[in-house]
Amino acid sequence: MNLTDLYIQKKIQGGDIREFERLFTKYYGPLCHHADKLLNDMDTAEDLVQEFFYNFWKNRESFSPKLSLNAYLYHSIRNNALHYLQHLAVRKSYAEHIFNESQDKMPVNVQTDVELNDLGNLINATFKKMPERCSRIFRMNRFEGMKYREIALILSISVKTVEADMGKALQLFRKTLKEYTREGAL
Repeated sequence: MNLTDLYIQKKIQGGDIREFERLFTKYYGPLCHHADKLLNDMDTAEDLVQEFFYNFWKNRESFSPKLSLNAYLYHSIRNNALHYLQHLAVRKSYAEHIFNESQDKMPVNVQTDVELNDLGNLINATFKKMPERCSRIFRMNRFEGMKYREIALILSISVKTVEADMGKALQLFRKTLKEYTREGAL
């Protein structure tokens, strides 16, 4: 830790609100962008950074980083963002568990099962008609909940390509479902 960081630390620990405000002003924007890279959600990133600075000020007397102040701030925001993502995964898993449990308790309706089976077969057949990348992009977006930007990064393609492939997939699904409903299946 350098002397400037030690000076800032001592001033903030002593309750110097102006020094804290300078630190907040200097790092708020960059830390929000850092968190957004992990979360792909700027609103949540801003909330996370604000909450961090609130806790930082509240616990300022016990604050004693071993790293540089810059490294400490970025490392803390990264950890908070990863913790938030982990929390979301747990919530999603719990929601799926509750949904599956409630499905097990529902009475069986033979006609509904037949219709669901038909729709499942129709969806699978529609996926087989699509190009592989188009199908993969649709599944990543609709089944895994990924945003276009995330998909583009993972597949090393542009966001516009993701948008175009999603448009093709949706158009094919609309056409297939329109034909299915016209046949009187629904």
